[in-house]
Amino acid sequence: MRNRRNIFLVGPMGAGKTTVGRLLARALGLEFWDSDKEIERRTGVTVPMIFEYEGEAGFRRREAEVIADLTTKEGVVVATGGGSVLLQENRDNLASRGLVIYLQCSVHKQLERTHKDVNRPLLRTENPRQRLDELLRLRDPLYREVADYIVDTGQHSSRSAVRRVVNAYEKSGIKPLTE
Repeated sequence: MRNRRNIFLVGPMGAGKTTVGRLLARALGLEFWDSDKEIERRTGVTVPMIFEYEGEAGFRRREAEVIADLTTKEGVVVATGGGSVLLQENRDNLASRGLVIYLQCSVHKQLERTHKDVNRPLLRTENPRQRLDELLRLRDPLYREVADYIVDTGQHSSRSAVRRVVNAYEKSGIKPLTE
């Protein structure tokens, strides 16, 4: 049975999954988890270092283990990595174990938000805009496939995005754990 007390945030890097996730968890009295931070905690190294030594495939294996674990918890908000939807097993775990919200964001806004962040291994390229365009073309259909709701974080503040997600959460008939 689908655990609708859980909320899983998917979307591209820079869409605000961590920021919105923290605020959302606080607003609903849920526990917050960031899948990338959990991978770093478990391995003792940064995501860029995992990419450097194990490549993207190695990172995706670790990510799948963490998502499988985090999605079995109850009463959580989980901010996933931008590429988490690439594996069918992740999409299945997310879709079957909680409410999935796609935080959508334009490439322009992503660049604005990530241009100084050195912890984005997929943006270590001569043309980050082109790379983000490519990633969005590949991943947008997967985000849409798994999402119950889509919230545009490029047009709204984090607090406004949280209000929209809370509204979607309430419309789904879920009672927060704090009630």
